[in-house]
Amino acid sequence: MTVTRSGPLPRQLYDVAVVGAGVVGCAIARALARHARLRVALVEAREDVGEGTSKANTAILHTGFDATPGSLEARLVREGARLLAAYAAESDIPVEPVGALLVAWDREQLAALPRLADKAVRNGYDAARPLGPDELYRREPHLGPGALGALHVPGESIVCPWTTTLAYATQAVRHGVDLHLEAPVTDASRRDAVHTLTTARGPLRARWLVNAAGLHADTLDRRLGHDDFTVTPRRGQLIVFDSLARGLVRHILLPVPTALGKGVLVAPTVHGNVLLGPTAEDLDDKRATESTAEGITALREKGRRILPRLLQEEVTAVYAGLRAATEHDDYRIRAHPEQTYVVVGGIRSTGLTASLALADHVVGLLAASGLDTGRPRKLAPVTMPHLGAAVPRPCRQPELVAADPEYGTLVCPCEQVSRGEIRDALASTIPPRTLDGLRRRTRARAGRCQGFHCGAALRALLEGAGHDA
Repeated sequence: MTVTRSGPLPRQLYDVAVVGAGVVGCAIARALARHARLRVALVEAREDVGEGTSKANTAILHTGFDATPGSLEARLVREGARLLAAYAAESDIPVEPVGALLVAWDREQLAALPRLADKAVRNGYDAARPLGPDELYRREPHLGPGALGALHVPGESIVCPWTTTLAYATQAVRHGVDLHLEAPVTDASRRDAVHTLTTARGPLRARWLVNAAGLHADTLDRRLGHDDFTVTPRRGQLIVFDSLARGLVRHILLPVPTALGKGVLVAPTVHGNVLLGPTAEDLDDKRATESTAEGITALREKGRRILPRLLQEEVTAVYAGLRAATEHDDYRIRAHPEQTYVVVGGIRSTGLTASLALADHVVGLLAASGLDTGRPRKLAPVTMPHLGAAVPRPCRQPELVAADPEYGTLVCPCEQVSRGEIRDALASTIPPRTLDGLRRRTRARAGRCQGFHCGAALRALLEGAGHDA
C-alpha cells in the first residue's frame, strides 16, 4: 500500500496514470486495480481524495429518470445507480431510499410533469407517477402553500459522498494502486510512447494516461493537443440546516428542471441534516468556492416558498462547490488510441451516481485502444465507518464500548464522535492530514457548534499523529 504526500515521485514507469482523485478518478483507479498486472498511479493536486468537486455536492443517488434519453450520461447513471447501491450495501456506505417529488408551483410546471414521466420511461424508469395536491400535502405536510401537484420518483435516494470516494480510493490502494497526493500536474507531454506528467513533486511517467481532472480536465486535454470542450465552473452554494429540521421533510423536494440544471432543492441527508440549494452561477474562476451574501439570500427566498418552516431552523453550515459544466449536453469521454490517452470531461453532479459504471466504461475504452489488462480479479471488500444517522454511533453500541472503551469517550459531543473513531481514522489506509479531512471521515466538527468545543482537542490528536491541522 503506497500513499505519498511529499518528496519526489517514483522514477518507475507506470502502465496507467489517472489524474484526479475525485469520485470519478478514484472509481477508475479502483476498476484498474482489478487487473493485477497493471502498475497504476492515481495523481491528485490536493492534500486528500475527494477534496474538490466531490466533497461539495447534493449527495443524491439518482435514478437517471430525467437524463437526456440515449445519451452516454443516461446509460451510465442508470447502470451506475444499480452498481453503487450494491457497492454501498457491501461497504457500509450510508444510503436512504427516500424518493423524490418534483413539485409544480404553476400551471406551466404542472403541464411539464407528464413529459417528465414519459422521459423517465424512455430512460428505462417506469415507476414515476403523478400526485395531486391532496396526496402531495399528505406526503409533505410542511410544504409551502400553493403547490398544484408533483411527480413522485420513488427510486431516488440519498448517499454519503465522502465515504463513497474514500471507499473507492481505499480499495484501490489496498490492491496496489499508488496514490500520490499534493502533486498538481502543471504540464504533460508524450514522447517515445511514454507520457511524462510535470508535477510540483517532479515528473511521473506512464504508458497510458486517464484525464479525470474535473474542473481542469480541459486544460490538461489541451496540453495534449485537443480542443473538444471548455469547462466553465458552475458554483453551487448550499445551506445545511441543523438535525432538528430533519422532521420537516420526508422526500427530496425537486423543482421542475431548467436548462441550467435541476435547480434549488430541499433534501434530507444521510447525516441527519437538511440541505437547501444549490445555486447555479457560471464563473471564470475555478477556485471560487466561497459563499456569498447574495447567493445565501437567494436560497433563503426559494426555501421560504418550498418549506417555510425550514427558515426558522438553525443553520449548521454553508458551503459552495464548483461543477464542471461544459458547452455540451453530455459527458465528454473520449479515447485517443494513437496517444494512449482517455479524457473524462464534463462530469456533472450525476458523476457520483454514475461513477462505477463510468469507471468500467473507461477501462473498456483503454482495453479497446490496446491496453493489455489481463484477466480481472475480485477485489477484497472494504468496510467503511458508517456515518449515517440511521445507525447508532459507536458510543451508543454497548458491546463495542465494552470491548474498547475508547469508543465511549466522546471528543465531538454534537455529532457523538468518539476518541476511538478518531484513532481509527488517523490509522486508516488513507489517513486525513487536516481537520476537514478528519470531518469527512468521522463527522467531527460537522455539528451545531462547528468545532467550537472540540476543535482544540481534535487538532491535538491530529498533530499528535504527525499530521497537519
